[in-house]
Amino acid sequence: QVQLVESGGGLVEPGGSLRLSCTASGFAFNQYFMKWYRQAPGKEREFVALVGEFGVATKHSNSVKGRFTISRDNAKKMVFLQMNSLKPEDTAVYYCAAGSFKTDDYWGQGTQVTVSS
Repeated sequence: QVQLVESGGGLVEPGGSLRLSCTASGFAFNQYFMKWYRQAPGKEREFVALVGEFGVATKHSNSVKGRFTISRDNAKKMVFLQMNSLKPEDTAVYYCAAGSFKTDDYWGQGTQVTVSS
């Protein structure tokens, strides 16, 4: 049974930091690209970042570049999103996904991140 379970969300003040984690099971984790997406209230889901199978290749959206960093630990079957200098517009439900470079085959249930003073 495939599972992706996100954790680490919460309420943080503007300028603060959070580290999201996603724990995978039920599939060959080290053969998949891992990605983070987010969906803010009333908006479509948007791509945030991806990391290749070996953890070397990464890509971040322009809106988070320089503030967020994606990484993975294949031994632990986990992917992370370090989020620094958070802004109110980063408020969203954050989802991790597994797939190829172009596809998203598996999804987690999401974790809420709220940036507010």
